Amino acid sequence: MDFAATDLAFAIGHHVLIFALAAVIAFEVGVVKPGLTANDIARAGKADAWYGILAALILIVGFARAVFAAKGWTYYSHNHFFWAKIGTFALVGLLSIQPTVQYIRWRRTLKSDPSFMPADGAVRTVRRFLWLEVFFFAWIPIFAAAMARGYGEVN
Repeated sequence: MDFAATDLAFAIGHHVLIFALAAVIAFEVGVVKPGLTANDIARAGKADAWYGILAALILIVGFARAVFAAKGWTYYSHNHFFWAKIGTFALVGLLSIQPTVQYIRWRRTLKSDPSFMPADGAVRTVRRFLWLEVFFFAWIPIFAAAMARGYGEVN
């Protein structure tokens, strides 16, 4: 495979993974709402597992792309928008911890008490975190577009 094909493969992989992660976040926002059922909790937990897998793959493919393809590591490592994108991705990941912990707790409680339903306040808290993830996630393509056009370069 030549350099252009390698670069294209990394770009496609990275973008598909990003869109898949956006779909997982959207799914969680749609499922986690007041009146959550045991089935909804199980579905949210499975989606959240995919969230972790996709996030790890995004980091692997994204950094491989930055190092081995496109413009090379020097371009990316000296770009403020690249670091803003990475920092925002990390922030979204940190925000995802609270819902993950809650899903685990809810699933454990359901095992011992099949009639358990989370309190509406707990569900609202998870939704707040999910919507914060959505808000900050939306900034990632903005930073990526600016970076791809040469904005944020440190000379």
